[in-house]
Amino acid sequence: MSRDIRIRDYFMYMDSLVHHYDTLVPYSFSEHLLVRYNPWIIDTLANTDYYRMAARDSFIYDQRNMVVLAKGNILHIPDSLSACKLLQQFEDTEIDVNIPEYKLRLFQDSTLKYTFPVRVGQDRKRFLAFGNRETDLRTKEGKGSIIKHVKNPDFYNPVDGKQFYLTKRDDGNTTLMPQIPWIETQINGLRNGQMIHPTTNPKTLEKAYSNGCIGTKEADAWIIYYYAPLGTKITIRYDLNTYEEGRVVNILKDIYKKE
Repeated sequence: MSRDIRIRDYFMYMDSLVHHYDTLVPYSFSEHLLVRYNPWIIDTLANTDYYRMAARDSFIYDQRNMVVLAKGNILHIPDSLSACKLLQQFEDTEIDVNIPEYKLRLFQDSTLKYTFPVRVGQDRKRFLAFGNRETDLRTKEGKGSIIKHVKNPDFYNPVDGKQFYLTKRDDGNTTLMPQIPWIETQINGLRNGQMIHPTTNPKTLEKAYSNGCIGTKEADAWIIYYYAPLGTKITIRYDLNTYEEGRVVNILKDIYKKE
């Protein structure tokens, strides 16, 4: 690395690397391949989480100004065997979300890799300016895949359609909105705008709080993004019974009053 790369320039820099090396390697090169082969990058990005930094007595007003690839860092390019192994892991990865459990799980070849707390849609209908209609805010169930990454999202209030740039944190401080990828899902063949994205207010996690999207911690959103290249399978379900070794170990609250 000949210079520091900050978050605001990170994706542009990664795109330039992909464009360059894709012509030099005998496989389809991608940002996800590069980062998964250099997993320390995920750890570095996850540690830009506002609340992780606050726990270290660091106040971060503009996350986009944080250095994530420092001058002198070395990125390794996977050989063909390593690339094929990673590509197979991508094929074998599935995201599982259980709405009333407020949990998102990442499985790789049926092995649980991560479990993250999430927030889900509210149990009500509300007029949203984006759809110009009354909308059912409950998170939609079904099977589908990841179809889009929004690497530099703009932020709009879905209720009135107004763009915003600042967020009030759980500790009362105000910061700029962070640049963390949003992940768009297609469920049951429909693109209904249901995204997986970070929330700047983790106190809302494990609650039915959103306008339908699946919210995560900032750190968790980076991990999910790099385990969810385009085409990754996703299941969003509504199971009130949780199982362990084939037996029911917990019965969850019916947050959408389905029974």
